[in-house]
Amino acid sequence: MKNCALRGIPQTGRMLEMDAFAELAVQFGRDRAAEALRATVEAWRHAIKASPTDLPPPTPDTLLDETRRALSRDDEPNLKPAVNATGILLHTGLGRAPMPSAAREAVLRCMGCCNLQMDMGDGSRIHREHAIRDLVCSLTGAEDVALVNNNAAATLLVLAALAPGREVVVSRGELIEIGGSFRLPDIMAQSGAKLREVGTTNKTHLRDYEQAIGPATALLMKVHKSNYGMVGFTKEVGIAEIAAAGHARGIAVADDLGCGAMVPLERFGLPHEMTIAESLAAGADLVLASTDKLIGGPQGGLVVGKAALVAKVRQHPLYRAFRVCKMTAAALEATLRLFKSPDTIAQTHPLYAMLDKPPEAIRAQAEALAARLRPILAPRAVEVVPHEAFLGGGSVPAEPIPSFAIAIASDKADDLARALRACRVPVCPRIHDSAVYLDMRTVSEAECDLVAESFREIAGSAS
Repeated sequence: MKNCALRGIPQTGRMLEMDAFAELAVQFGRDRAAEALRATVEAWRHAIKASPTDLPPPTPDTLLDETRRALSRDDEPNLKPAVNATGILLHTGLGRAPMPSAAREAVLRCMGCCNLQMDMGDGSRIHREHAIRDLVCSLTGAEDVALVNNNAAATLLVLAALAPGREVVVSRGELIEIGGSFRLPDIMAQSGAKLREVGTTNKTHLRDYEQAIGPATALLMKVHKSNYGMVGFTKEVGIAEIAAAGHARGIAVADDLGCGAMVPLERFGLPHEMTIAESLAAGADLVLASTDKLIGGPQGGLVVGKAALVAKVRQHPLYRAFRVCKMTAAALEATLRLFKSPDTIAQTHPLYAMLDKPPEAIRAQAEALAARLRPILAPRAVEVVPHEAFLGGGSVPAEPIPSFAIAIASDKADDLARALRACRVPVCPRIHDSAVYLDMRTVSEAECDLVAESFREIAGSAS
């Protein structure tokens, strides 16, 4: 019977002459479609031979339909939109901040040729930062700006440009390690600068900086603690005091803020996070910041501050290696423009819309979506419960933000979460206490339809 089934498989040559294959050839290319068809036929041969029962041979329509599905799957993008239901607003695994619609539109406008590095007046070559320079300077008080592809690159570039072979003074309590094994001492070594640790893990005083300054000192540096905090018997020195100590001895001072706050977070019920403008006003000569955290734009790293120092940074060979593309420049310009009207930032910027979302509105959204999910998930228990969201992205790491979540009880919570992530539009939840949690602070009203559709997709595949 197996031999009969194998002989019954339609001949590939004949199928290549069929109208249905011609349609595949037009859509996917003849050579590629033919190769996929042969792979489908071979898979059927293997299945018939390996099956413990007798399988009937496939029809030409079956083989061509399977080939179409295989080709379509192969064309699905690896990067795809996802629903962030984790409650982590700046989720690194999900691309950090969702970019504003203005930024997305700006990228599309500049996908072809654009004036990325050309003065349209005289045709001369200019710096890529021209698109954002005036914006950054007006928003922060900086004299100039350099833009690179992330804040780690900004840190390495500043150290390499300003302190090769010389000492950079940093508090021992700020020798950070963050995601992806980024360790400040390692970056310091790569840059050619020499790390001069001062203070202790939990306490650093102004006198520690002052006593460390000597002929070999090139830079005093303050570093944001990013994704951890210290409590108890602790002390750190503010940027204003460090700047005063450095300037009194002719030493430049850099403040690696990391998160890059542009507006006060107190407005959204969070602790104060020093803004770029505040750091410069306090005396920092250079401030370094990510552009995809509290700025909420594309990935990038800003170096802002004194024009003479920014010029040195831009002249270093690594600057060209770290420079950004036209899409990053366009998206960042559009994002920065939103901060010109800080009073409307919660209406124009997705990150600040999430921060500004009232708990009662979050609960109402959760209740409405839970009502849609209960018939799909029955008999599982589906409840709306108080939850804690977090800003994430290396900013106020331990500060919870009140929220509400849909809790779905499951003795196989990991399997349910995996199935949600495998949906046509992945939904990324949190898991704890044998339940899957969908935090509504990070799910927009428009995304609720996508969440419901993903659960229907799972239910349909299980039936």
